[in-house]
Amino acid sequence: MRFPEEVTGDVRNRLSRIEGQVRGLQRMLDEGKDCKEIVTQLAAVQAALDRAGFRLMSAGLRHCIDDPDGSDTDAAELERLFLKLA
Repeated sequence: MRFPEEVTGDVRNRLSRIEGQVRGLQRMLDEGKDCKEIVTQLAAVQAALDRAGFRLMSAGLRHCIDDPDGSDTDAAELERLFLKLA
């Protein structure tokens, strides 16, 4: 299944922001920032990754609902993918 351009664009933007957050975390480690600050930023990165994954899953589910005969992914596969994110 291919995602619509609006979805891939949205996820690419999210991943670019996440990339920046990860570089910021690396800087924080290099600068010896406080553990609490680093863990807080790690949690923010994890949440952002989750949202990117859920955006893709949402688009996949919508595609399967809108065009069940045109999808190459069945419900069981979608469930397995969803559970990988959980």
